[in-house]
Amino acid sequence: MNIHEMKKIWLEEEKSAQIHGWDFSHLDGRFYTGDDDLDWDYRQLILDRLTDDMRILDIDTGGGEFLLSLGHSYSMTAATEGFPPNVQLCREKLLPLGIDFRQWREGTALPFESDRFDMVIDRHGSYDAAEIKRVLKKGGIFITQQVGG
Repeated sequence: MNIHEMKKIWLEEEKSAQIHGWDFSHLDGRFYTGDDDLDWDYRQLILDRLTDDMRILDIDTGGGEFLLSLGHSYSMTAATEGFPPNVQLCREKLLPLGIDFRQWREGTALPFESDRFDMVIDRHGSYDAAEIKRVLKKGGIFITQQVGG
């Protein structure tokens, strides 16, 4: 296959992808998923510790798909995102539900007051440990799943 054929296939794939937020379901069954070979489950680690009275923050939420799958009270839920297309998606999807969504750019302070959250979660997003500590209440929980270096 030459470079022109590969580019044509790539452009066709791009048109059909319809990616919104962190939803890559159009790739199901086509590529390596990565999470299936882990001996632990990020979602289950969260659910095992999450109680109804906890205030939670999801950093770099994508389009909020994972966050919404947790079924936590919207009034006790907050999220950040910095990628412009996902920011717009979150504004349209999360804000009307009553989730405290705020645009946030990596490398800046989290846009929340200190000692606010009982749990902070972060799936594949960058984070600053000092900022996590600042926004967590004393005894709060931070759960993250990272990939690569």
